[in-house]
Amino acid sequence: MSAFGKRGSMTNGARPAFGVARPMQGSPAMGGQQFPPIDESIFSAADPFAGIPSLDEPITEIGAPVRSASHVDALTRLANREAESGEAGRSRHEGFEASIHKIKEQVLPRLLERVDPEAAATLSKDELAEEFRPIIGEVLAELRITLNRREQFALEKVLVDELLGLGPLEELLGDPLVTDIMVNGPDQTYIERKGKLELASITFRDEEHLFQIAQRIVSKVGRRVDQTTPLADARLADGSRVNVIVPPLSLRGTAISIRKFSSKPITLDIMARSGSMSDRMATFLKIAGASRFNIVISGGTGSGKTTMLNALSKMIDPGERVITIEDAAELRLQQPHWLPLETRPANLEGQGAISIRDLVVNALRMRPDRIILGEIRGSECFDMLAAMNTGHDGSMCTLHSNSPREALARMENMVMMSDIKVPKEAISRQIADSLDIIVQVKRLRDGSRRVTSITEVIGMEGPVIITQELFKFEFHAEDSEGKIIGEYTPAGLRPYTLEKARQFGFDQPLLDACL
Repeated sequence: MSAFGKRGSMTNGARPAFGVARPMQGSPAMGGQQFPPIDESIFSAADPFAGIPSLDEPITEIGAPVRSASHVDALTRLANREAESGEAGRSRHEGFEASIHKIKEQVLPRLLERVDPEAAATLSKDELAEEFRPIIGEVLAELRITLNRREQFALEKVLVDELLGLGPLEELLGDPLVTDIMVNGPDQTYIERKGKLELASITFRDEEHLFQIAQRIVSKVGRRVDQTTPLADARLADGSRVNVIVPPLSLRGTAISIRKFSSKPITLDIMARSGSMSDRMATFLKIAGASRFNIVISGGTGSGKTTMLNALSKMIDPGERVITIEDAAELRLQQPHWLPLETRPANLEGQGAISIRDLVVNALRMRPDRIILGEIRGSECFDMLAAMNTGHDGSMCTLHSNSPREALARMENMVMMSDIKVPKEAISRQIADSLDIIVQVKRLRDGSRRVTSITEVIGMEGPVIITQELFKFEFHAEDSEGKIIGEYTPAGLRPYTLEKARQFGFDQPLLDACL
């Protein structure tokens, strides 16, 4: 052993000393040499560097995979997304709108000095605009501001919206293409238009201005929002759903989320023409609604569950008594005998709350033909199943889930998490006996909303609920504009609900739609 801990060379010649290597021998086909001979023909006398890539050409790393154009495009899109800056997420008024809102800030304080708020609250928007017109002219003359006719009408509208309406939100509420409004504090508002999110151009004066508008929304439905009750669900006059959350829970200021609903009722035929489902699926769902199938509509947030429920309700017999139960009433049924019920939150003392489960239990005493729940989230699931299984065929509800199988698991979990002590097998059997159809809806990444699956609940096999998928949406590709291309395909199976449809005379159309 040497001083550095290395062994000395072996004297018997059995092994070479450290650092001495024998030359590698190639195969006989290569002449027994370590490397094959270099083909000198690649070098010519005229160009000694021919065949050698120049420094300007990209050199592929040895062993690196060859990337296709689509692979490079995907990596480029990932790099662009990573490099996107968040500084653009601030709403700004520009051009004509900016000048009008700047003048509004100067006119509004002087206008309020000349107007009686109580008297103004009794007038309609048109009447208030007529009363404001001469007063606005006086204020503009004092401020030495000259406006043309277009600018003056725009200023009147902004001021009336500020005093009687919802301020900057009125512009978005009046746009029929806007389906969702998301206010993230006074400086940022996003909207959904044609299924895609985009930044809106509206802003609020400050946090106090936004908070006042939030209070104006919730007070119209008898609710309140402040630091003690920082969460509130409400609705607008047209039925649009509103959620408000204020500081200290919201760290960027008051947040308002508005889900708008179309003034024109959406039917299953309209959904089929727009590509949300096939004609055969629309026929099946029409028969399911008319034949009093028990239906659960499953999907994510904003996937179109409530729209589907409204469309299915169109097939209910006008002679049936229908009771709807929701946290915030948003269903718009078109039947004459329809009674909507709404939950009530607790008061300041924490008392007086009426839950969905309380309303479901009470609805069973109101002689309903059908009970429709806007959404099930907890223990009311057990009462809804009991209603479906005890003579209230044709009941419907929605829940959040990614697939029909997960919807069944969620319903089992919701019943088990309640205070009802029922074995899991009994819960599964009640679900299998109660449900007929699960309709899965989904909002795809191109903004389109589609019915991705219609699944039938067959029954039990051991401890497992058995289902069969009657229709499904198969994804094929994505075009250059990002639109999803796919196909609605029937499974070609005989439905187990055929006997139920036969009682209403729809057995043959149902069979034709499925096969």
